[in-house]
Amino acid sequence: VQLQASGGGTVQPGESLMLSCTASENIFDFNAMGWYRQAPGEQRELVARINVGGRISYVDSVRGRFTISRDGGKNTLYLQMNSLTPEDTAVYYCHANRLSREWWGQGTQVTVSS
Repeated sequence: VQLQASGGGTVQPGESLMLSCTASENIFDFNAMGWYRQAPGEQRELVARINVGGRISYVDSVRGRFTISRDGGKNTLYLQMNSLTPEDTAVYYCHANRLSREWWGQGTQVTVSS
């Protein structure tokens, strides 16, 4: 399985970005997919997750600002990020799991700075 993430960049506070993660396989064959992020000196944290049934969860710090979605026809997972703040600066990783196996995308840098 390959996960190709894209869409990162540098934006100012209050602006938006959309991340995409295209999988090499049918995304509905995974138990769940999600987005993690890791800021310098910090542990990797789960930002948003969607399971095969469509159940969604968010970390408290992004709820109401970020939206996770997917397009089965394109085998792509998205993360729409609005009202970005400097605290959202991190490398964002796409993740997928199936039973006991998991896969990571290569990471895409998001920098929020004025």
